[in-house]
Amino acid sequence: MQKITPFLWFNDQAEEAVKFYTSIFKNSKLGSTSRYDEAGAKASGRPKGSVMVATFQINGQDFTALNGGPIFTFSPSISFFVYCKTEKDINDLFKKLSNKGEIMMPLDKYPFGERYAFFKDKYGVAWQLMLSPKQEGIVPSLLFVGKSLGKAESAVDFYTKIFKKSKIDHMVKYEKGENGKEDTVKHSSFFLEGQEFMAMDGAGPHKFAFNESISFVVNCESQDEVDHYWEKLSEGGDEKAQQCGWLKDKFGISWQIVPTISIKMLQDKDPAKSKRVMQAILKMKKIDIPTLKKAYNQK
Repeated sequence: MQKITPFLWFNDQAEEAVKFYTSIFKNSKLGSTSRYDEAGAKASGRPKGSVMVATFQINGQDFTALNGGPIFTFSPSISFFVYCKTEKDINDLFKKLSNKGEIMMPLDKYPFGERYAFFKDKYGVAWQLMLSPKQEGIVPSLLFVGKSLGKAESAVDFYTKIFKKSKIDHMVKYEKGENGKEDTVKHSSFFLEGQEFMAMDGAGPHKFAFNESISFVVNCESQDEVDHYWEKLSEGGDEKAQQCGWLKDKFGISWQIVPTISIKMLQDKDPAKSKRVMQAILKMKKIDIPTLKKAYNQK
């Protein structure tokens, strides 16, 4: 299982978006779909029986989509950087993925690349496409702007100290005279649990910021792992945002610390068991595995 999974918060379009993405990306497939039961529907305000969560894979990268209601709007502060091997690949993907979306930087030649584009798709999710004959894949990219401007380096250092199998691949700073604040991060690449991420400081005025529309699920195999990631990532963060395994770190980025056993319990064929587990989770901040097991095995 992929250790860190991007989690996208939709209003009512999760199922439609998942089918759209898997139809245009290579090496893609649909995963599992779960629906709101009575407890989940009551807590969220969503219709009972409607799609709650849909998992999928594009370019070999795992994603999860949620129908959570009109609470959050996608922000370009977190985008997905796609390496495209050929000019045909990038042209085709841009045409399909940007259709009915919003172009922020059109597909063109730039000082940093022969073919590049930055845009939102029709659902509001932000993407960056780059022609790169020697690379392929999708990488989450964090853009630090506004109140977060200048914090990219600190964030990269923070995350790489928390996760195992982590390293900073490169970090390029703005120099004097460039179109960016001197000594802030122009571009960086780093790895957490062997998965690549990018981070940069965005110069200039921006009307967006990090929010819960895109979070990162940390899949944990034990309570010790849950405790570790919860305690480390929540340090200095927003305590009010802590609920049902969710937390917001000190940079404003949202995480979900999820024990993998809870997913199996929630997908149990016995609706009474899954309902009890859901009700237990709704009462928690940090997820407690023994309490979930007690609710699951209750007679």
